[in-house]
Amino acid sequence: MNRNFFANFLFSIVLVIGVLFAPSSQANMVVGDSNAKITVKVFSSLTCPHCANFHKKIFEELNAEFIEKKLVKFEHHAFPLDLAALNAEKLLRCTSEPARRFDLLKIIYDKQNNWAVGNDINKINANLLKLGTDFGIEKNIVEKCFVDKEMEKLILTERIESQKKYNISSTPTIFINEKKYEGTHDYKQFKKELEKNL
Repeated sequence: MNRNFFANFLFSIVLVIGVLFAPSSQANMVVGDSNAKITVKVFSSLTCPHCANFHKKIFEELNAEFIEKKLVKFEHHAFPLDLAALNAEKLLRCTSEPARRFDLLKIIYDKQNNWAVGNDINKINANLLKLGTDFGIEKNIVEKCFVDKEMEKLILTERIESQKKYNISSTPTIFINEKKYEGTHDYKQFKKELEKNL
């Protein structure tokens, strides 16, 4: 049995346990005005190159042109596809300063090719640990987050509930005001879709 198969097998078991025992509340991350006319929901797996591409090409301009002007509320929803993505999501929620989580999300995506490599989950965790401590999170706090079962249940619940409600088959899956965005990951086209809702 190769490591990749074994890791995915373990993740499937974790997900099943999550279905059986997970609490009902979601733990998605939100930035922007709660009363904004437009809500953008992005369902992502942090090891997904397409998710990183979407974030890099769209989020920063979206933030400057729409989020900071209170026109858009942006939601990051966890949809981990493997154990590495699950642990990266734990790291993302590990900081005690929720306002900095989107800063850490940017780093996780920018450095995806450095930490999300190979099939050895222990090595990937070590990479994530370094990424977290470089960001300013204490080592012992990151280590506690990696084994935090309540946090794990919340993340898996978010994925389970998202799957039920939105029938997600790939990441990233993006919704603008509950309508699935089918366009390319290009800011100009994405902006046009947003402007239709203003």
